[in-house]
Parts: sequence; structure tokens; C-alpha cells
Amino acid sequence: MFKKIEIWILYLTILVSVLAGLAFGVLVRQETLGRTQAGIIDIGFISKPAAFIASLPEQILISLLRPDPLRADSLLSDDKDFYSQDGFVGTTNASASYLLLSRYDGTLREGLVELVDLTTFKTLHTWNPDIDFLNGLVEKVDEFTFLDRDANDSRHLLYHPIISKKGELIFHGQTTPLRSIDACSNLVFQNIEDIFHHSIEKDLDGNIWTSSHLYPQHLPSELVGRDSPRQGGYRDDAVVQLSPDGNILYEKSISEIFIDNGLETRLQMVGGDHMFQTDPIHVNDIQPVIYDGEYWKKGDLFMSLGHQSMVILFRPSTGKILWKYETDIYHQHDVNILDEKRITIFNNNRKYLPRGNAVIGANEVLIYNFETQEVSSYMQESLARENVKTLSQGRSDILPNGDLFVEETDHARTLYFNADGTSRWTHVNQADNGNVYRVGWSRILFSEEDVQDIEGFLENRRVCDA
Repeated sequence: MFKKIEIWILYLTILVSVLAGLAFGVLVRQETLGRTQAGIIDIGFISKPAAFIASLPEQILISLLRPDPLRADSLLSDDKDFYSQDGFVGTTNASASYLLLSRYDGTLREGLVELVDLTTFKTLHTWNPDIDFLNGLVEKVDEFTFLDRDANDSRHLLYHPIISKKGELIFHGQTTPLRSIDACSNLVFQNIEDIFHHSIEKDLDGNIWTSSHLYPQHLPSELVGRDSPRQGGYRDDAVVQLSPDGNILYEKSISEIFIDNGLETRLQMVGGDHMFQTDPIHVNDIQPVIYDGEYWKKGDLFMSLGHQSMVILFRPSTGKILWKYETDIYHQHDVNILDEKRITIFNNNRKYLPRGNAVIGANEVLIYNFETQEVSSYMQESLARENVKTLSQGRSDILPNGDLFVEETDHARTLYFNADGTSRWTHVNQADNGNVYRVGWSRILFSEEDVQDIEGFLENRRVCDA
């Protein structure tokens, strides 16, 4: 039988338990916010274990309910008939071209990049870095506090990789540093000044253009606070230029660009309920202009701002927005220069509906003509026929011969259309277990310079250790 205890002991036990629970919660919150140090006092030695213990139930549930976090079919609301497809189906390209295919390998359970010859569909080279090792070189503070949790080797895609003439690959993981690896997947550099995300492009000088989340934010703290964007703070999206060896040459907050150009009200117009908006810009593509023209100059930048449903032409040398387009585009992504007077825009057609976010109709590839100020839709019937409707991401390229390349990112499908609108080939990223896994902004290489660079790399690449 149970022994009787004094009532005061019971009350004391309850009080101590409540106080201990509050203290535990405070430790977890301070570790989550990255506020573990004040002067010479640092509680990190106890807050880190507390946060780890608090995360265990979540990690157990994730492992049970979503064992494959990068499965495309498990994250979508409807099944796709093409999910039965494994790899490439269709006719190879007639002219020399390559695909820098970024994908999550569900068999290996890690992200990698493959160089695929589109005239044969054969994989010629693979980059597969040790992400856990690279993460181990980064101090886990501020925006990188949860780097090991959110972007470990089993949860990491190599986003929008770009290749150098020597076969070095530059990429990020959307919540990671910007990284470069050699042909053998060894580290060349990683920039840990901020979190880098979305597109990566190069200018004629070989400099890298991408975007980051500035932390601490560059806007006044009374306007946006100082919480890390990885802990729910304001995402101070920035346009960034880096040297070929990864050093920042130029960095500018896009929110500041809006303020400087009289668009501050646009930072308050996303969402409802009159609540503070933490991600009003959401830049998803930065395209450097590489030649002078009637409508732009070398050094200008086209930027796609997803949460503004807006594309702008920005001149870093003056800080001025020269042009903006926001008519009938909905959460668009990729923007490319087509010729001396036209650009293309990958329009997701994503709208916010009572039942949730949805693509209305199909994705579109729009062509904007600066000379006529008119917009047209390219191969709209083909995209609708193939039911191309990626919700939150997507890429496209119109080739010089009129062919169209599209990555339907959310659905792990890559498509190539002939100039007459017929389908030439498709690729679906299926693993040996039959599941379909995410792709990470693959890049088609088709220009004469790109082809020469790839062929030179393949001819001179060194043998890597097994």
C-alpha cells in the first residue's frame, strides 16, 4: 500500500516542478533565439542540451510520420500519373547540350548533382559532397543554430548549381552557406557571412550573383526586430555579388532598395489581419545583365520578387529601380534575358484561395517585349497539355532554336519541348524504392561557350579517389 505523505510535501513538489518547467522553457527559448550570452555570462552549456531534449519528440514524430522529408509525392496533395516514370523518357537532343541535374537520391538518401549528356542521357560526372563535414566547419550560432538539423546530408539539396571551367561547382542548400567544391567534391570555399538562398548566376567577369538573408537585419530594429530569420524573424533579403573565390563585393538589402525608391508601403502589403510581415519580398531569382542595350546596361540586374508578384530592373551603380512589372503574374520565379529587347518570366499562376494555395490552370512562360510593352505566353497549350503546375518553385529557358526547357520543381519533373510545342523528353526523379524525390533547380547548358567549357572539363578532369 502507498504511504501517506504530508500535504506540504505535495505542494512543494508541484511548485518545484512548475518552476523547473518554466526554467526549462526559458533555456529552450533562449537557445532557439540565440540569446545565450550576456557579457561574460554564457548559459549555452546548459541551454543547448535543453533545446536538444525538447526537440526529441518532434524528431521522433518526423521520423515516424515523414521518413523521407524530400519525397516529392509525400509532400503534394495529389498523385501524378507520371510518378511511375523512372528517369528519362523520350528522344535525346540532336545538338550538343548538357543538363546539370540537381536531385535528391532516395536510394543514397542524400543530394547530388549529375552532369548529363542530353544527346545520350548518360551521366558523365557526379558531385556528391559530404554535407555533414561541411556543416561541421560552421559555428552553430545565430542563423546557423539549426544547420545540422535542417540541412544535414540526408535533408540537403544542392540548389541551382553552377559549374566553372575547371569543374568546380557552386551551390547552397537554401538554409546554408554558399559553397564551392572541386570536381572530386572537395571543399574550395564556403561563405558563412549569411544564409544564401534561391538562384545563383555569374556575370561576364566571373563574379557570382545570388541572394541572402542579412543578419543582423539592415533595417532599424524598431521596424523589423532582431530575431534570426531561421527563428521566425524578419527575412531581410539582399542581393549579393561575390568574387569567384567567394568574397562579398556588393551587398544590398532589397527592403532598403524599396524604401530608397519610394516603395516602403509595399513592405506592409503582404498577408492580412494587419500583422507584421516577416517575408514581404521573397526574392527568388537575380539575373545579371551582361551587355549594354537600349533598355538596360551591363551591370544591371533583373530580380524576381515572389511575394510581391513583381519583376524589377535594378541598377546597383545608382541604387535605382528602372522598371517594374506586376501585371497578371502570380508568385512568379525564373526571369531570363531572351534578346536585346525581350525577357522571359516563369509565371507560377499561384493564387491564395479559401481552400489554400493553388496553381490556376497551368504554369506559364511569359515573354515581355520592352519595345512594344506587350506580354505574350509561350507554348501555353503545351504546358497545359502536360499539366505543368509547380506551386512554389520552377525554372524555364527558351533556347535559341525555340525549344523550351522547364523544371517542374515541386513535382520532381523536368521537361523539354521542341520548338513546335511537341514533347521531346521528360525526366522524373524516381529512386529504387519507387518513391519520387525532389529536384533542386537544375540548369541546362546549351550555348557554344558552355558546351566548349564542359567538353574541356571532361577532357582534362582528374581521377578522384574512390
